[in-house]
Amino acid sequence: MLVLAGAGSGKTSVITRKVAYLIEHLGIPGRHIAAVTFTNKAAREMKERVGRLVDRKLTRGLIVSTFHNLGLNMIREEHEHLGYHPGFSIFDAEDAKALLQDLMMREASADAGDELSDVQMTISSWKNAMRSPQDAWSRAADEREQRIAIIYRHYNEYLKAYNAVDFDDLILLPVQLFRDNPEVLQKWRRKIRYMLVDEYQDTNLCQYELVKLLVAERAAFTVVGDDDQSIYAWRGARPENLAQLKEDFPSLKIVKLEQNYRSTVRILRCANTVIANNPHVFEKALWSDHTVGDELRIVRCRSEDAEAERVATEILDQKLKKGLAFRDFAVLYRGNHQARLLEMKLQAYQIPYHISGGQSFFSKNEIKDAMSYLRLLVNPDDDAAFLRVVNVPRREIGPRTLEQLSHYARSRNVSLFRALGDMGAETHVTEKGLDRLRRFAHWVDNTCERLHREDPIPVIKQLFTDIEYEEWLHLHSGSPKQAERRMENIWYLVESIQRMLDDGKGTADEMGIEDAISRLILRDMMEQREEEDDSDKVQLLTLHASKGLEFPHVFIMGLEEEILPHRSSIEEGNVEEERRLMYVGITRARETLTLTFAAQRKQYGEKLETIPSRFLDELPEDDLRWEGTGDLDVEANQQKGKATLSALLGDLGS
Repeated sequence: MLVLAGAGSGKTSVITRKVAYLIEHLGIPGRHIAAVTFTNKAAREMKERVGRLVDRKLTRGLIVSTFHNLGLNMIREEHEHLGYHPGFSIFDAEDAKALLQDLMMREASADAGDELSDVQMTISSWKNAMRSPQDAWSRAADEREQRIAIIYRHYNEYLKAYNAVDFDDLILLPVQLFRDNPEVLQKWRRKIRYMLVDEYQDTNLCQYELVKLLVAERAAFTVVGDDDQSIYAWRGARPENLAQLKEDFPSLKIVKLEQNYRSTVRILRCANTVIANNPHVFEKALWSDHTVGDELRIVRCRSEDAEAERVATEILDQKLKKGLAFRDFAVLYRGNHQARLLEMKLQAYQIPYHISGGQSFFSKNEIKDAMSYLRLLVNPDDDAAFLRVVNVPRREIGPRTLEQLSHYARSRNVSLFRALGDMGAETHVTEKGLDRLRRFAHWVDNTCERLHREDPIPVIKQLFTDIEYEEWLHLHSGSPKQAERRMENIWYLVESIQRMLDDGKGTADEMGIEDAISRLILRDMMEQREEEDDSDKVQLLTLHASKGLEFPHVFIMGLEEEILPHRSSIEEGNVEEERRLMYVGITRARETLTLTFAAQRKQYGEKLETIPSRFLDELPEDDLRWEGTGDLDVEANQQKGKATLSALLGDLGS
C-alpha cells in the first residue's frame, strides 16, 4: 500500500495505527514488523505512539528505527558473510574526509583541498546509486570521474583494511549481501514479514532496493510519502521511487490523505497554487476545515539590512500586541548565510533565539577524544581513532614517528596498530619512538581485554584516570570551571553508555559494549541536524531543516531570484525542487505567514537590484497583502523596534 500523505495530514498516526492493526487484528507478532524512517526523533516518536496504542508485551521485538540503524543491525549480525570482524568501526564524515585527503595526496592530486568535498560527494552518490568502483570507472564521463573512481577503489580497500564502514555502507552492504547470499536474504525475509516506511519520497536508489529485496513477492508493506515534499535530491533522494512502486508492484493500492490538520484555508490555498506548477504523477490537493485565516503578507524591504530589521521588529511587535511566546515564531531561509544579519538584529533587540545547526554534544573535542578511545578499544584497526588519541594526552610521540609508522603500515597494507606488532617496524621507526608507541599499544591491549572480561563501565572510568585526562583538560582549558564542565561531559557520556546497556538487559534489544559504542557513533551522525530546544526562543532554520516541523507564525526571508529559487537550480533548469522547498516552507505555518524580500542586496561590496522570486507571482492574489512598496527604511524600523522593546521592558518591570 502507498499512502500519499500531504503536509500536516497526520501521516505518523497512519503508520502507528497500521502497526497496531497488524499486531492486534492480523496477529502478526511485533518481532516480525519493521517500521523505518529517516531520523532518530521520528523513530522515537513512532515508538512512543505505538507503546500508547498496543500492550507492551505484544510489541516485544518490534523494530522501529532509521534506515541506517536497521542496516547497522544487519551488518552486525552478518559481519562474517561480509568479511568484517566484530567491533567494526563506523567512519563519520570527518573520518572519511581525512582518509580521502590522505589517498588524494598519494594520488598526487595537487588540488586535493579544492576537490576534496566534490570527491566525497561523488563517492557518496555512487554508493547511494549502488555503483561499484569498477562500474564507476567503466561509466566515467571524463578523466575527472576516472580519477575519482580510482580513489573510490582505494578508499573502499582501506575501509576494509581498517575493519570500518562509512555512513553509506550501512545501506549498501546489506543490499550487496542480500543480492549475493539468497539464504541470508531468506532469513531476513522470515524475520521481517511486514515493513512500513515513512517519508518514502526521501529514499535513494539503494534504500529502495533494500525495501524491495526484503518485501519481495509478498508485497507486505505500507509506505507513506509526499512527492511534493521531496527536497533532498542533492543527497540522492528520488521522488520517482513513489511512481516506481506502481511499476514494481502492479497490485499496489494507493490511498490519499488530503485533509490538513495544521494550517488555515488561505495558507493551504497558497501552497496548493504554488505546487500546482510542478508536474505530478499523483494528483492531490490539501484542504482544511480550519478558518480562512489572515492574508499572507508579502513585505518588500529596501535592503537585506532593512529586511532583517523588519523581521526582528515584527516579532517583537506581534509578541507584545498578541501576548505570544518567542517560541511561537520561526524564521526560515534558503541558506545559512542569510541568518548572520538576522542574528545581529535579534541580539540588538534582546530577542532570544535558537539557530539550527549549533554544536552538537558529539562535536565537542573532549567527546571526540573519548569516543576515539572507545572506538580504538572495540576495533584497534581504526586508524582514524588511533591517530586522534595516540598523543592525547601527550606521550612524546612526534609527527615524524607517526609518519614512519604510517609508511610502513601502508607498505604492508595493515592498520597502524597491527604494524606495531610486526618485527619489520623496527627497521622503519626510530627505537625511542617505537618504544613509546608499543607501550601505548600494550596499554590498549590490556584495557581492551579488561573491557570484554569485566563490567565495562568501571573499566571505561578507569581509562580516563589512567591517562590523567582530567589533568590534561585543566592544562588545555581556558579556566578551571571550563575544564570541570568538559570533564562532566565525559562522565555524562559514560552514564549514557551505562543507560544503553541497562535499558536493553533481559530484552530483545540487549547489547554488548561494542553495540552501545556503534549506536552512539551512529546517533551522533544522525542527530547532528536534530537538536531539540524547548525553551522560549525564536527558531531560526533553513527550509530544508524545517521539514516535519510546524509553528504558529512563520517568516520566510529572501524571496528573490537566485536565492529562492537558488541560482544553481535556475542554471541547471531544476526549479521544480526549489518549488517543493517553497511548498514545504509555506506548509510549516499554522496561523500566519510572512514572506520578505530585499529590493537591493550587497554582492562583493556592490549594491545590486534584485528580482522578486517567481514563486511570489504564482501565489493567488486574493490571499495576499503586499507591504513596503513605500517601505519603511532601516531607521524607521529601528525606531519602531525600540519603541516596542521599551514597552515590553516596561511591562516586565511593572
